[in-house]
Amino acid sequence: MPSPRGARLHPSKPRQRSARPLHARLYDRIRQAILTGALAPGARVPSARAMAIEAGVSRGTVDVAYARLSVEGFLVTRGAAGTFVTSPLPIPSRRAAAAPPEQPRVEPRARAALRPFQIGVPAVDAFPVATWSRLLGRHARRARAGDLARSDPCGDGALREAIAAHLAVSRGVVARAEQVMITGGYHGALGLIARALARPGDRAWFEDPGYARGRAALELAGLRLAAVPVDAEGLDVARGVALAPRARFVFVTPSHQMPLGMALSLPRRLALLAWARGAGAWVVEDDYDGEFQHASAPLPALKSLDDGDRVIYAGTFSKSMFPALRLGFLVVPDGARDALARAADLLHPAPPLAAQRAVADFLAEGHFARHVRRMRALYAERRGALARALEELASPHLGVELGTGGLHLVARLTGARDGEVVEHAGRLGLAPAALSSFRIRAPAGRPGGLLLGFAALPASRARKAVSRLAQAIEQAREAPPPCAPEPPPARAARR
Repeated sequence: MPSPRGARLHPSKPRQRSARPLHARLYDRIRQAILTGALAPGARVPSARAMAIEAGVSRGTVDVAYARLSVEGFLVTRGAAGTFVTSPLPIPSRRAAAAPPEQPRVEPRARAALRPFQIGVPAVDAFPVATWSRLLGRHARRARAGDLARSDPCGDGALREAIAAHLAVSRGVVARAEQVMITGGYHGALGLIARALARPGDRAWFEDPGYARGRAALELAGLRLAAVPVDAEGLDVARGVALAPRARFVFVTPSHQMPLGMALSLPRRLALLAWARGAGAWVVEDDYDGEFQHASAPLPALKSLDDGDRVIYAGTFSKSMFPALRLGFLVVPDGARDALARAADLLHPAPPLAAQRAVADFLAEGHFARHVRRMRALYAERRGALARALEELASPHLGVELGTGGLHLVARLTGARDGEVVEHAGRLGLAPAALSSFRIRAPAGRPGGLLLGFAALPASRARKAVSRLAQAIEQAREAPPPCAPEPPPARAARR
């Protein structure tokens, strides 16, 4: 029996060999669940009819047990709303009584995800939850028996068609629906690519700095990554060729480099595609927030220039809708489609069918386009508020780069280590990211920096957050430098 706090009661039918009547044994089980905290104060209990079915007893047996619990103050009935565990309980639960007197409180992950400056979190406070709930409920109610058996491992056909139509208009990517594959977010896409197309030990170009979690996932899959530097024009293609001329993969963020924010220039796009054609390499284009450009219309995807069919386009709805959806997609060249489809058939990476069909309607009915349009205006407001607050209140040791797109700002840092600033900021309730954590190599003399997410930071809270950030920078600057390790003791000369 689920409760709002995730507890579950297992009201299995009491054993017949007991001398106590069934209603007394059911009373004992529910009372014990309440006392131990398995049923939390305020939790809703099943109706008498549902409990009778779940416990395998008569409705009258449940009525008697519920009545006794109500008389003793453990349960309270609230009319048509149902029956609930009394809150607060008339006596402390045994679980609460056994707990240590002063346990540190652990904040829920969802609340932690909304700390100021955290990157990768869109404006979930502005998402049209009511519309999404209606669409999701529509497809949950319309589920047919056939939907419960087995879904297409490459994704629902309606969603693949809707994504193909959306990409053709918004990103310049022309693809057939059968070239679109639905994945469990970007990491699900990386898992498919690594299992279907890569062999352990394959070489791959990876941007330096680049998306740290993606790098870790690829290394876990056995790829050997060549750290290819980026500059004002994006990925240095010539340097990549020099480092790993026979690489099998390139992982790149051409529309908005992660984390520095520049776009891959047209000459380098063409050079990268020409090299990939000649080398037979796959270019994996991570278009993680390509919808959000602040100074111009969104740039066309690298895939739109791919006349050699070497680009695997990867997108998600984590930034444009919400991260918990964990729904992404690939646009797959014909030469890789069969291998990826076989891997998908074994791994089944696609999210639940109702969620896929709800996203398809969200796209097809125009909700997605309207939401993105509203978010562009909202992000411009929040970005501007953060930039003004940084200019007025931030430390002189912080130099802000506004960039042209994306959902975070890059701030160069002097006089303090970015990792230490992040540590102090965390204690103040902030969640910036250290630029150094995105680097594969740390060149001498290269300044550190902070990534400051603004999408989930309301404009009214920007000044307070920046004030705390300035405090964290000062704390990091005042901290004593780390002690140098002592040299090892000299070894005695051998005789």
